[in-house]
Amino acid sequence: MRNAITDVPGVLVGHATRIGGGALTGVTAVLFPAGSRSTVDVRGGAPATRDTAALDARYGGREVRGVVLTGGSAYGLAAADGASRELGAFVPAAALFDLGRGGDFHARPGAEEGAEAVRNAGVEVAQGNVGAGTGALNATLKGGLGTASAELPGGVVVGAVAALNAVGPSVDVDTGLPFAAHLGLPGEFPTYQGDDLRAARVQGHAQPFNTVIGAIATNARLPHLFALANAAQDGLATAVRPAHGLTDGDTVFATSTGTHDAEDVDQVLAAARAVFARALVHGLLRAHSVTTPWGHLAAYRELYPRTAATYRGN
Repeated sequence: MRNAITDVPGVLVGHATRIGGGALTGVTAVLFPAGSRSTVDVRGGAPATRDTAALDARYGGREVRGVVLTGGSAYGLAAADGASRELGAFVPAAALFDLGRGGDFHARPGAEEGAEAVRNAGVEVAQGNVGAGTGALNATLKGGLGTASAELPGGVVVGAVAALNAVGPSVDVDTGLPFAAHLGLPGEFPTYQGDDLRAARVQGHAQPFNTVIGAIATNARLPHLFALANAAQDGLATAVRPAHGLTDGDTVFATSTGTHDAEDVDQVLAAARAVFARALVHGLLRAHSVTTPWGHLAAYRELYPRTAATYRGN
């Protein structure tokens, strides 16, 4: 397995990334096979979303070809136009706030980036400063896009992709490790190597608006699809503290391709919690520092170099 959402058979991911010329932003498209059903869980008081009402959990969700995760705040939702034209179907979307982080407040994704992300879709998922995670921030650290998966008995797979852009930290400054590192597979995440713990307390830039956006997918048939999105939001709250506040726009799309019976639904939901949290950890650890006219966005690997060096995802 690739330890990616694309381990769920038929799921594809593509990015469009814009760095330079005042831009630090991008789009991630997550595509699903025919017959998949999707719903969404939106939390907090400040979401930026499009067509999420069509996925209302009260009606069991809806079949969609894909979803878009984008930078650019509400302006970036225009990326869904290009994705829709490329797929010939409506595409729900969620956006995070990264406006101005490349130096130009008006450098944000549009329809061209949405279409490009769809065209780039495949099974290999780039992580870090790519797609929707390009301009992401996490408290005082550079955020990014990450993915993870888990395989359960009976051929069931659960996978997630998420962009970490939160005002709440995801690193425990007393240990130097991500809050959700304990959920990792054996050897998946780094071990603390005695870096300067004060580094994470440095205020190098303005605090970000706190929005985490992502998607969780499984091939398991579930009696209540919304429970999958709900479980992923629990994983978000494990990785980011605090989460789901009045200024948050935390949005998770949940999809089932429905090709396998779930022997244990609770096991699938437990996996969803862990997988979404692990995806956020990878987004943090894969991010690289960036300096733009807006300021210096220091990554975890810059502030905790010895610990980051033990991360096999480098």
